[in-house]
Amino acid sequence: MIVVMSVQATAREVSDVIARIRAMGYDVHISEGKERTIIGVIGRGRPIDKEQIALMDGVVQVMSVTHPYKIASREYHPDDTLVPLNGIEVGGPNLAIIAGPCSVESREQILETAHAVKEAGATALRGGAFKPRTSPYSFQGLGEEGLVYLAEAREATGLPVVTEVMDPQLVPLVGQYADVFQIGARNMQNYALLHAVGESQKPVLLKRGMSSTIEELLMAAEYILSHGNMRVMLCERGIRTFETHTRNTFDINAVPALKHLTHLPVIADPSHAVGKWEYVESVSMAAIAAGADGIIVEVHPRPEEALSDGRQSLKPERFAALVEKLRHLAPIVGRRVPEVEAHHA
Repeated sequence: MIVVMSVQATAREVSDVIARIRAMGYDVHISEGKERTIIGVIGRGRPIDKEQIALMDGVVQVMSVTHPYKIASREYHPDDTLVPLNGIEVGGPNLAIIAGPCSVESREQILETAHAVKEAGATALRGGAFKPRTSPYSFQGLGEEGLVYLAEAREATGLPVVTEVMDPQLVPLVGQYADVFQIGARNMQNYALLHAVGESQKPVLLKRGMSSTIEELLMAAEYILSHGNMRVMLCERGIRTFETHTRNTFDINAVPALKHLTHLPVIADPSHAVGKWEYVESVSMAAIAAGADGIIVEVHPRPEEALSDGRQSLKPERFAALVEKLRHLAPIVGRRVPEVEAHHA
């Protein structure tokens, strides 16, 4: 349920409504939009008499939220949520361009890639220090050593770091180095992990599970949002279908659907969706045309030597060409690619 307050409602009237709701055993989440304040009612307390709440001073409307995800819904938060990242607000006019290797393989590799993607126009650096792999015999990442190299790359380029966390117990450690926690597709419904990153209050990039519905993705986001952490970005990275030519099937429908259902920013991951570098450019452009707030792509200076996902990684010059094409496409859909600012380490 949500309680819509009048534009003229006083702070005392808002606090009175909150106190009444809490007295009934519910928690509340406040959404202050441009035109109105909305009080979200969360939890399982004693039954609420909507008419009683509606008669309180400052209340305009009391209504039920039709979706099981409450805080993530546009009913609760009509205005787009903007997530600060490297001087831009993800979800606003500027597109977020997140790029880097699948795995941090060495200090030299991540520094070389970071400088290359920064020069090409990236707004953030991605790289995996802890890597969940299908095979236990595949490269699993450098762990904390990789985090140290990512932090050094951030210092050298000014690019904020997006990196995956796989275990609730690792959240404090990864949080010392990361600017954005990435929750991978395999961990989308790792509820202990979702609670942990929610409590951290750091930005989170939440990837859709390869066999998960849009509603399941939004319910996973709800776990993070329930801790008051509103800095959540959703990521469409392809789902598993009967098609085998590409690694996954990029669900282009999910982009406008999510923009309609939720106020959270939507990031597209064409690299994992297609699994082949030659399709990444086309899918990136399609996602932006469909309304995505940015992309996250894999870039490696020598994909043929990559320890993971080399087949889907762009070389730096191909990434630069993609960014240039996005600069031309973005204004057509009312967006723009932010200009790169020089950074002096």
